[in-house]
Amino acid sequence: MDQERLRRMYEATRLTRQARFAEATAMLQQGAGGGAHLPDMQALLSRLPRGSARMPLSMKKPRSGPVLPGRFRNVAYANAAGQRTCKLYVPSAHAGQAVPLIVMLHGGTQSADDFAAGTRMNELAERQGFMVAYPEQSRGANPKGYWNWFQPKDQRRGGGEPSIIAGLTDQIVDEYALDTRRVYIAGFSAGGAMAAVMACAYPDVYAAAGVHSGLAAGAAHDVPSAFAAMAHGAPIDGSPPVPLIVFHGDDDATVNHVNAECLVRAAVANAADPQPPVTVSARVPGGHAYTRRSYTDRDGTALVEQWTIHQAGHAWSGGSPHGSYTDPRGPDASSELVRFFAEHAHRYARRRAA
Repeated sequence: MDQERLRRMYEATRLTRQARFAEATAMLQQGAGGGAHLPDMQALLSRLPRGSARMPLSMKKPRSGPVLPGRFRNVAYANAAGQRTCKLYVPSAHAGQAVPLIVMLHGGTQSADDFAAGTRMNELAERQGFMVAYPEQSRGANPKGYWNWFQPKDQRRGGGEPSIIAGLTDQIVDEYALDTRRVYIAGFSAGGAMAAVMACAYPDVYAAAGVHSGLAAGAAHDVPSAFAAMAHGAPIDGSPPVPLIVFHGDDDATVNHVNAECLVRAAVANAADPQPPVTVSARVPGGHAYTRRSYTDRDGTALVEQWTIHQAGHAWSGGSPHGSYTDPRGPDASSELVRFFAEHAHRYARRRAA
């Protein structure tokens, strides 16, 4: 029942952002006694930014993207917590080198193929020689494909979905003898929230993490608290003990931008002697303005890099219209992720996630 309500609320929020209010109301009323969730509808409407009826985002079904010379392999992994499949992009120049790996976690209703097309990450991998893994959420675990970031059993090391994602990461690293010092994780929306969980649960596996339009680990413990966090943020006790890069549109009506601020505040509060941020403001030609703030500690060690994309909604910044939930007018989040990850590696290599 809670899973179904979560699905309806996500969908109603999406419809509300498109000014499809009648459809959003009908979505909330289905299976809810005709009007039980009308207060939730009012809450969604109250969160709409001015001018939110405009629709610059790509939410269409993905079209075929550019044909790349590398291989897109199907991978599967199972443990006591369950099984998940994964698409792995192996660049054409790979011949056994110990290259980096970036694990990309899709958002709700998306697939591995959709997310790969929308982020253009495979194109960057082909040019720069790293591998990209796209774990895919099971529809049996969540009917609309959301990673279960809000469930306590899926927020801890050694069990639930984190153990599956970490085990899948290890399997790929072992099979291809990849560089264990340069393994990274990122995600969008529910995938961004799960990327934050993974970075907290397995900081010895992932050298850095990226959260795009997501939430902090521990921001929710059930469906009602998930909705509360999506709308208003949530105080958290900890943050990923690895360098973090955060992207969020400040007109996001699905996951409020305050969640990016929660991630940043926690990262800075838990650091020893954090320094004032270095701030850069700019605009993409013909696109969104943005502000980037970079936080370090006294020794210059990176803590968190925050990108606020002004007047942008719930979409992958700088993404391709070949995928869903993308906004081509934003700064290129994929390129910035790769740049940020390349700046950070574990001091010591390790082999297995426990």
